[in-house]
Amino acid sequence: MSRHLSVINREQCIGCFSCMLACSRTFFQAITTEKAALRIRVYSGAEGAFSIRTCSACQDPDCARVCPTGALSLRPGGGVKLDEKLCSHCGRCIRACTIASLQWDRESKLPIPCRHCGTCVKYCPNEVIGMTE
Repeated sequence: MSRHLSVINREQCIGCFSCMLACSRTFFQAITTEKAALRIRVYSGAEGAFSIRTCSACQDPDCARVCPTGALSLRPGGGVKLDEKLCSHCGRCIRACTIASLQWDRESKLPIPCRHCGTCVKYCPNEVIGMTE
């Protein structure tokens, strides 16, 4: 069985974006939250209300199923991996993700699938996210 990223303590999230910055820095050498494979969103007007979007490592992912070129394929253990050379930049995968967890890189016009590597987990100060089986 493969390990994958999960939200384990949603109420502990303080919206620091450390997880997103760690992901962007590790895979894109960028100090931005825009290139992260997960998303933390703040609900304005509600103190402490954060939406945490992480890939659920679907066994039959909608995003890969709708990809017209096969650029997204099943990752062993669930979720998807990207072959950038095959991507047509159509964005169908983003629209197909029913839980809105697949992120889009506006600069490269490519999806940013989660690698379920655990880098973001290491930088979360409140153990909001973790690796589970």
